[in-house]
Amino acid sequence: MAAACAVTAAAALLPLAHAAPESGRAGGVHQPLSQAVAPAAPADTCKDPEASLRPSDVDGATIARIKAAGKLVAGVDQNSFRWGYRNQSAEGRLDGFDIDLVKAIAKDILGDENAVIYRAIPTSQRVPALQEGRVDIVVRTMTINCKRLEDVAFSTAYFEAGQQVLVPKMSLITGYDSSLKDRRICTAAGSTAEAALKSQSYGSVSVSVPNQLDCLVRLQLGEVDGIITDNALAAGQAAQDPSVRLVGSPFTQEFYGVAMNKDAGDLVRRVNKVLENYRAGGPDSPWMKAYRKHLEPVLPGVTAPPAPKYREG
Repeated sequence: MAAACAVTAAAALLPLAHAAPESGRAGGVHQPLSQAVAPAAPADTCKDPEASLRPSDVDGATIARIKAAGKLVAGVDQNSFRWGYRNQSAEGRLDGFDIDLVKAIAKDILGDENAVIYRAIPTSQRVPALQEGRVDIVVRTMTINCKRLEDVAFSTAYFEAGQQVLVPKMSLITGYDSSLKDRRICTAAGSTAEAALKSQSYGSVSVSVPNQLDCLVRLQLGEVDGIITDNALAAGQAAQDPSVRLVGSPFTQEFYGVAMNKDAGDLVRRVNKVLENYRAGGPDSPWMKAYRKHLEPVLPGVTAPPAPKYREG
């Protein structure tokens, strides 16, 4: 157990390359007991939050700036196995389902999938990084919801997940239910898991950390009794650490989207165009190929990406 913890902690400390920030306007780049009923996420009252702008490959001001810079600046995770992580079998290069999507976006805009500056950002900094212009896009298992739409723009959904509970294999916790009472439950600050636990705690003691992987380290150290997170992320963690398991059923339905600055409508449309092409081709689509490569071993049974929803505007 100590060895597993040490490996996880070491991965969390690996640095990413940085680029000199650019000052200026927004959008520019600067530095079972009783199975639960899903709680309503705070502020999720807007209609069809997953509906995004219709796709277009027409260049606008944001696309022009990215082309002039010659680099796409992407906010990513480097600690989420199978999503965005340092692959030690590939000389420590960033790898994962989210990373493949970043490369597809860079390839479309700049003609080079490697024309990317990756910036590792904690869960709680995903929105500020976009608002402050430190990144062009965030591709980091980020759930689309109404509250976040007040601050950032999203692409159409590129993956469907749900919140679930991750615990040690011998735990008496059975899911998101009254078995959480008096247990220390860890969530990442600013995550939908944190919002769910605030809405319905079942008498648990909430522990908040900057990054979701920090929860796994704390679980391994015995500092918390369980974790609430996206089942898509938790499946990767369970694959890394055979001493933990998912319990209960997913109690939310959530969709990941590429997040961008609210003023970058041309970039939103361009990313949606990339996603249209990424989904196309059925079993041979780039999306399905990326799924089989990265996620099928830990999250089997997915047969297609979520269908896009669009809105006018």
